[in-house]
Amino acid sequence: MRGRRVVFRRLTDGVARGIEGAVSTVSETFFEPVIRVGVTGLSRAGKTVFITGLVANLLDRGRMPQLRAHAEGRIEAVFLQPQPDDTLPRFDFENHLAAILGEDPRWPSSTRSISELRLSFRVRPSGMISGLTGPRTVHLDIVDYPGEWLLDLSLLDKSYAQWSEETLKRLATREEARDFMATARAADGSLPLEETQAQALAASFTAYLQAARKAGWSDCTPGRFLLPGDLAGSPVLTFAPLPMPAQATRTSLWREMGRRYESYKENVVRPFFREHFARIDRQVVLVDALGAIHAGPQALEDLRRTMAEILTAFRPGRNSFLSTLLLGHRVERILFAATMADHLHHTQHPKLTAIMEAMLREARDRAAFAGSLTAAMSLASIRATVEEEVTRHGETVEAVRGRLLANGRQVAMYPGELPSDPSRILSPAREGVERWLDAEFALMTFAPARVLLKPGEGPPHIRLDRAAEFLIGDRL
Repeated sequence: MRGRRVVFRRLTDGVARGIEGAVSTVSETFFEPVIRVGVTGLSRAGKTVFITGLVANLLDRGRMPQLRAHAEGRIEAVFLQPQPDDTLPRFDFENHLAAILGEDPRWPSSTRSISELRLSFRVRPSGMISGLTGPRTVHLDIVDYPGEWLLDLSLLDKSYAQWSEETLKRLATREEARDFMATARAADGSLPLEETQAQALAASFTAYLQAARKAGWSDCTPGRFLLPGDLAGSPVLTFAPLPMPAQATRTSLWREMGRRYESYKENVVRPFFREHFARIDRQVVLVDALGAIHAGPQALEDLRRTMAEILTAFRPGRNSFLSTLLLGHRVERILFAATMADHLHHTQHPKLTAIMEAMLREARDRAAFAGSLTAAMSLASIRATVEEEVTRHGETVEAVRGRLLANGRQVAMYPGELPSDPSRILSPAREGVERWLDAEFALMTFAPARVLLKPGEGPPHIRLDRAAEFLIGDRL
């Protein structure tokens, strides 16, 4: 009976979404079009800073020459509007920008849940109709949500047994998972459920996820284990991957863990994608590629695998739930952006971009992905450094200088030389080597630079204008 209710709810959700989508499409076509851009990030990629820098530079476009509508002089005004969804928190743009541009600049605190912000553009049309109609209004809704929630979409295609097997295999070689793996291997899934044991397993698995995220691993799912909110302590967050026993009765630990895993998908994952993800037109996935490179080959391979998981998630035809949910709607463009490009001299930016593009190509192949327009680039949402040449081991090298986050001291950093050929760094990662053999990559954490903005200028950045053009330029 419960299964029938679930099926009926999915069918009615699909019908309701179809009616809502049809009404929205008619409204946008004949009145004011809306572009919904989802923004998420993988493990410390700077999502809050990206949205703050993007919005600030769309409001004051003096540093946005690559945004074509601005370069052509067709944007008459951009202004903040009340967000359309009264049930979502508003992205705290003003306080985040004040933190970055204050007397003692600092990075804003990370957002821990979904939020939204609306920008409205008054734009003159281009082409043959430019002289026939007046300016029109285009709304940009930016939806900010944790990257772990996006990765949860891949769970919809996996059974508990499949997820457990893949997760345990991945964790077997990770130092951060040592305690959890010992606990999981000691558990006998065929024995009757004991709630205290289930809670201990879930707590140990959550501790691993927290350590993995801190260490820079990208595949930290299920996402709500890290951001539980009012679900903390509930059965829907009290499960963990286990070795599959030879036999498992209905009341066994294994069967109950599987039931809670399915409940997590049904009651946590599906509602998010039904209520928010299904309405997104464009998507930004921010990636700390430099952090992964610095962490070593295995972290970089983990990032590449995670990118493939994300692209698989964007293939609604492979997932019957998404096919029903989206009803023909598709995320039209997906941007993978390597952040913190200001930690490298500009001469190395093409190398970082080439690594991202190579990872995206391989991720597309591994996910058998086709459909949405995808792109990769490197950028800095808020530029925190300046470039200079320094002497290192008797040689002149191109470095960057910034203010250290820890103590405010000005230092120059030469992080190392990225290879011109991406395969030199991606092949060792794919082969599973533990550390780079012929190079070392160092990173420092910089605080925002003190800047004085001229009227009409947003904060300094690197390639935010190109990112904006890819994401929304065709709709302005």
